Amino acid sequence: MRVLVVEDDVVSLEMLENCLLHFGYEVDCARDGAEGYEMIRTGRYSIVISDWDMPGMQGDELCRRVRECHRSGYVFFVLLTSHSDMKHIVAGLQAGADDFLVKPFRPDELQVRLRTGERLLSLQSRDVMLFTLAKLTESRDNETGLHLERMREYSRILADELSRWPKYCGEVDGDYVQLIYLTSPLHDIGKVGVPDSVLLKPGKLTKEEFDLMKGHTTLGGQTLAAVAEAHPKEQYLAMARDIAMTHHERFDGTGYPLGLSGKNIPLCGRITALADVYDALTTVRVYKPKFSHEKTREIILEGRGSHFDPDIVQAFLHREEEFIRVADALDAAPAMAQLTKLQFPCPQPEQLV
Repeated sequence: MRVLVVEDDVVSLEMLENCLLHFGYEVDCARDGAEGYEMIRTGRYSIVISDWDMPGMQGDELCRRVRECHRSGYVFFVLLTSHSDMKHIVAGLQAGADDFLVKPFRPDELQVRLRTGERLLSLQSRDVMLFTLAKLTESRDNETGLHLERMREYSRILADELSRWPKYCGEVDGDYVQLIYLTSPLHDIGKVGVPDSVLLKPGKLTKEEFDLMKGHTTLGGQTLAAVAEAHPKEQYLAMARDIAMTHHERFDGTGYPLGLSGKNIPLCGRITALADVYDALTTVRVYKPKFSHEKTREIILEGRGSHFDPDIVQAFLHREEEFIRVADALDAAPAMAQLTKLQFPCPQPEQLV
């Protein structure tokens, strides 16, 4: 990993460079803020360590400019300072700094702070990779617009509501909420294996075509299961596997692909089942018009205990105003307005594949 050190003091610069080389980093150095900014703007640095007090552009201003320059990757920015008072800490945070190191620093403290930065950068890269993978899958079926963005918001809202219920306190916490936000966009990743003739068909699917379409759950689940088995410590892969496999299961056991029922369906699958249907109903699709929130609410209530877990339905009712706000904020319907001129039959939730 490449680190840029921006420091005008020669002794401090050499000390930092030697420590970083000893820790195994690649190191470049700049002697002032202006030089550092130009190197960041044109180079690829994951971590920047900058002195605060420098002639010309100071460290907090350098940090601010880095945050404004819209680089393709995030930079973990550490400010090196002789000041440890709250005023400077607040100013540094407002400029966009991730961490602080007070002079004189200990090498082991520097190493710990850099390892923290590496973990944050790794998580960000993971999140970007997963969402990019999901978007590539969705790109074959572009009619769904901002489906993934809405889907993960709906899933997050439902999980957050359940985290406040005593009966779920041992299962749903802040980490769970973040994981379902991260992994729910992968629910339809198995559609990469569905032929275009089926996936993009504007009319009603035949039984054989519908069976092919339903196979996206098994393909997605098995693919992610293989990855999860190879990386057993990565919780997000196990959740992604469960979501891909079970988001079309029904609470009464009549769903697919496994015919699971009740609590045998993983909680993440029960959550994403409702989130997916809500989005399918409230957006324009080739086979249906956009339904109002009120109509969608009515369909979801009719499916309580049959299609949907009653607890998830209750969580939805508690937070439905947030669903409405997300749907309005991420509405892709204007770009598809021409579809509303068509006449559609009213679909049942099980048809929303």
